[in-house]
Amino acid sequence: MSDTVPRSPAPLPPGAPVTVRLIKAGREKVRYAATVTADDGVRVTVTAPWSLPHTRDFGFVAFAPGDVFTEHYWRDRWFAVKEVRGPQGGLKGWYCDVTRPVAVAGGELVSEDLDLDLWVSADGGTVLRLDEDEFAASGLAKRDPDAAERAARALDELEALARRAGGLAPLLR
Repeated sequence: MSDTVPRSPAPLPPGAPVTVRLIKAGREKVRYAATVTADDGVRVTVTAPWSLPHTRDFGFVAFAPGDVFTEHYWRDRWFAVKEVRGPQGGLKGWYCDVTRPVAVAGGELVSEDLDLDLWVSADGGTVLRLDEDEFAASGLAKRDPDAAERAARALDELEALARRAGGLAPLLR
């Protein structure tokens, strides 16, 4: 990560405000405010509203103002899982980003997106692997073969978990 933040094993207190920074290809893609709901020193869970003022329709789901994201980041895993609920609390599903382990320091969570994603619908009936073409075109396999291998394994792991009975729920307990 070109924008490295020192990793801290110290848990963040529930209720603490944090800034989530999503980095892609060395550049900040988005930054938004969130609130820590839990941190056990390995997994940090935050909540945040949809950060854009407009709806983004992906075809299989639309994220819109009023949606609430409960985001799970790991200091030791190569992915993040974001539970998405509509304004009335109804579960839309889980958007999973393949990332390097999150860096936590100075009131910031910095997550480096590695292009691979997985969408799991609320009923678990739809599991979609996303952006594999972007991942292949990113050049990560040449620049950092170890990271590329870890990213591919992380996507496979997420998909396997999503397709099991209970879906992603056991991972997020």
